[in-house]
Amino acid sequence: MRLTVPNLLTILRLLAAPAVAVMFLYFNRPWADWFALTLFVVAALTDWLDGYLARAWQQETKLGAMLDPIADKAMVVIALMVIVGYSSMSPWVVLPATFILFREVFVSGLREFLGDTAGTLKVTALAKWKTTTQMVAIAVLFGQGVFEHYLGMSAMGMDPVLVDRIMMGQEPDLLGLQWKHAGMVWAGNIGLLLLWLAAALTMITGWDYFSKARPYLQEDR
Repeated sequence: MRLTVPNLLTILRLLAAPAVAVMFLYFNRPWADWFALTLFVVAALTDWLDGYLARAWQQETKLGAMLDPIADKAMVVIALMVIVGYSSMSPWVVLPATFILFREVFVSGLREFLGDTAGTLKVTALAKWKTTTQMVAIAVLFGQGVFEHYLGMSAMGMDPVLVDRIMMGQEPDLLGLQWKHAGMVWAGNIGLLLLWLAAALTMITGWDYFSKARPYLQEDR
């Protein structure tokens, strides 16, 4: 096995996946949200960088080809687990996350079953768009958590009636409640829209992989 720079970046991305969840165990919010968001974004960027460097430096290896999809799946699965947990099991988050996780398990099972013929299920351009959409959706939803927590901190201890008057513009907004609320709403809506789009792409690419694998699932006659 060749331990090249692109491979090291892939390994670091793989290690960053559980670290995203660990942030919420050892740090209080909003620091945990910031650390998780930063870690996830940096790790997602290495997904593009390690592939680019491997091609540019002609350092494409079997180790990298094996670890790259595993790192991507680990990042998505663990980050979705954290987001679902902090969404209080909102069906708007749970349902697309379920589709995404189901597809990842299903396709991984297909590849394991096909063994030496797994090359039939090569990553398509649409699958790459799916991964990119997932990464952006998760990053935006982590950003929503940041806005939500700062809004809660700013409004802590305030009279709910006063908060309502501030939000309606009837009182001066000295603590920035309005822009924090707007950031939370916009990030939440955009993040959910992208997550549902990612779920749709996930199911389409999953069906495409299943269709390509069907000839290998026929019983011998």
